Order: sequence, then structure tokens, then C-alpha cells
Amino acid sequence: MSGALKSPLLGQPKAIAALTRAFATERVHHAWILHGPMGVGKSLAARMFAGLVLDPATTPANIAAFAPPIGTEDATLLDAGSHPDFIVIRKELAAVSQSRELRDKKQLNIPVDLLRETLIGGVDSEGRMLDSAVHRTAARGRAKVFVIDEAELLESEAQNVLLKTLEEPPLGTYLFLVTSREDRLLPTIRSRCHRVAFGPLAPYAMQQWSDQHNWQVDGAERAWLLQFAQGSPGLALLGAKFGLYQWWQLLHPQFKQLDQGNFPPALADEMGKCAEEYAEKLIKDNEGASKDAANRQGVGMLVRLAGLHLRERLMNAATANDREALDAIQRAMRTLDTFEDAVRANVNLKLVMSSLVAAWSQACAPLATR
Repeated sequence: MSGALKSPLLGQPKAIAALTRAFATERVHHAWILHGPMGVGKSLAARMFAGLVLDPATTPANIAAFAPPIGTEDATLLDAGSHPDFIVIRKELAAVSQSRELRDKKQLNIPVDLLRETLIGGVDSEGRMLDSAVHRTAARGRAKVFVIDEAELLESEAQNVLLKTLEEPPLGTYLFLVTSREDRLLPTIRSRCHRVAFGPLAPYAMQQWSDQHNWQVDGAERAWLLQFAQGSPGLALLGAKFGLYQWWQLLHPQFKQLDQGNFPPALADEMGKCAEEYAEKLIKDNEGASKDAANRQGVGMLVRLAGLHLRERLMNAATANDREALDAIQRAMRTLDTFEDAVRANVNLKLVMSSLVAAWSQACAPLATR
């Protein structure tokens, strides 16, 4: 029977093995960190784990294949996002909080009061005594699974308050911290959790995923999206949804000008417009989304686009053994790090775009005289 079952999680055999091994022990560990690049299946893995521990129809064959039952009542609730014992905590939940202070936040992190409201309970900054969701009895009687998405956004205070729950959770309660930046979690958090690494999907797994996905894009755009995604199905889907191929066609010729030390006068404005359009579409699709968080995500996509171009240039320079070009491109790549830091510091977006273009041009200026 196990041969007939197939996990929905593609391209992560080591992560699947680590998670399924846990079921072979007498007591499955209660706290997990799933870490790795965005869009490679970490959240899906937490969802699959939940299906296995919450559904009474789970068999040893389901566990061995890391493939929860389908078509059952619990599976239907999980698919609909309405299972009462599977709770996903995201920064966007602040928009529907009972706390006005939380609703007014920019959703750039996960504050301690949001964690109190959704998980640990206690007295919040407004003096409200909040019930502890983690200590409630499972609504369907088996277990409870909590997932903290983008766990790297947990404020330091929230991480410290979470420690006790990670040390002594109620029996039958499982906590997953899903993150693409594990380094931003406190060492004390990491030491209390089982850590499972996820990596980019290998080309064959990406092709398998692509063949199974119902793309609404033509062949040239699909090929570019797979190149852009660098082994991340989630990133490929975002690229298709937000028209990043069209961004590439607009911006790539101007990136080439920067490589020669030139300064395309319209580039900063065009990059700003791309980020704003991304944010507007994101907010339109999710009314609870924060404009600041949406802008930041749009900027992150621009950084990935520029990074794709610079990686290509770096490979070409390395193949040609062009030391001067290698040094210039590496300087340009460091400007992207500075750019992201400035965006996180909430510096004016248009000013940061202009500074990035100027710094990139300056980094590559020596190549203009060759």
C-alpha cells in the first residue's frame, strides 16, 4: 500500500526522512524549526505533518510516505483552512486583531501581543487577560498543531516569551517555526527545537513540479520563471502572478547599462513603479495586508531580479577569467545588501532606489573605460 501513496511534498527527501523518523519514536518531538529558502515546501511540510497527527484515518503507510489521508473529514477541513486544531500564525493576523494597537501596526514583524493573542495568552500591553490557545483542549480530540510563518519576524520579546511554551507544551501539541532566516531566531529558540533543513529543488524536481502545474504563461515566460525561481516553486508562482517576466524585459537592458558604468536616468523611477504595482496587487488580493509590508516584498522581488542578472554576469566573468569584471560585479552585488538594509530601516523608497542605481553604476565604472 505504501508504494501507492505519494507525498505532495516534492524534492525534499532529506526533510521528509527527518520528519517521518520522528514518528518511529515513542513520542513525536513537540517543537520544530523548518528552515530554508522561501517557496520550497516548508509550510506544506508542516501542513502534511498536521494531516498525519490530526487525522484518525492515518495509517503507517501514510506516515512512511509522508502523505496524509485524503477525502476524510479532517482532510477536508485542512484543505479548506478551517481545521480548528491547525492554527497558522502570520503577521497579517494583526489586521483582524481585537487590539487597535495591533491593527494599526505595519505588519513588518510579529509582536509579542500578537503571539499572546494567537498562542500563549497572558496579559497584553492594553491590560487584557488573553486565553492561552496552546493550552486549550483539542477541538476534535486528537492533537493541536501551531505554525508560526515567517518566524524570523518574531520580535525579541516574543521569542523570549515563547521559550517556556517550547520547553513545556501540553501533551499532544506541536509547534512549527517556519523560516527563511533561521539566523534571526535566538540561539535559545533554536536549541529547544528539532531543526529540519529544506533546500532548493533539484532541476528534475522543478521540472516535475512544472509539468504538474497548470501554468497560464507561454513557453518563453515559463522557462524564464524556472530560471528566476532557482529551485523554488513558490517563487515561480509569485513571479507568474505578479508579472516579473515583464519586469525583466523592462529592466534587464538597463541593468546592462549599469554594468558598463552608465546611469540610466529613468531606472530608479521604473523600479519604484514596479514595487508599487506589486504592493497594490498584493493589497488588492489581501485587504488585510499592510502597505509597508507589501512594498517591502515588492522591493525584495526587485533585489532577486537584480541578483539574477548579476549572477549571470558573475558566471560569464568567471568563465572568461576576467578579474576586473569579477571585482566590479562583486562590488555591485554588495550594493544590493546595502539596499535591503536601507529598506528594512524604512528609508524613503525612491531615495533608496536612486542610491542603489548610483552605487551600482559607480561600482562598475572602471569597466566603462575598457
